[in-house]
This record gives sequence, C-alpha cells and structure tokens, in this order.
Amino acid sequence: MSETLYVRAAALSDLEEDTPKRVEIDGVPVSLVRTEGEVFAINDICSHANVSLSEGEVEDCAIECWLHGSSFDLRTGKPSGLPATRPVPVYPVKIEGDDVLVSVTQES
Repeated sequence: MSETLYVRAAALSDLEEDTPKRVEIDGVPVSLVRTEGEVFAINDICSHANVSLSEGEVEDCAIECWLHGSSFDLRTGKPSGLPATRPVPVYPVKIEGDDVLVSVTQES
C-alpha cells in the first residue's frame, strides 16, 4: 500500500466561503471548496461533460456543474441528479496552519 502524499494546494486565507478555486496538483485538475467550516477537494471535471466544476455554484455541501445542472456531493463525489450518473473523485484534505494540503495519490 502506498503512502498518502499531501501537496500544498493553496492558502486557506485565499479560499472564499462557497467559492470554488481551481488548482492543478501533479497534473490533476482539482476544485477546492471552503464551505460549512471545512475544505473539500473534488476533481474539477464533471463526469457527464468535460466541464470545469469550479465555475459552478456551491450550496448545501455540493457543487453544481454550470452547464447541465448536475450537483456533486463534496464529501463523496456522488451526483445528486441527472444528467450525471457517475461520481467524480474526491481527495483527502489536511489543514496545517494556513496551508491547504491535498493528496491526489489516494482517491476516496
């Protein structure tokens, strides 16, 4: 089993509440979302269409794809409605001081 490698993705102070921020970690597009007192990392590409999720709205711990309206749970990556049927990967997050650390080596 491989060790979980965390990489600094952003400064916590740079993340606005309910405003997704797109970052790239080791070539993986990731949307960082600060909401409900937590920070989540979810793959930035919608599983239904090749669209950036970080351009969508955040509400009730979910991110909505702006193109077709599918929402994905930030905790699990599971879609809550059509047209998306496949989940998107979510990644573990650690906060150390003002650093947001994300591991894209281990999907949950």
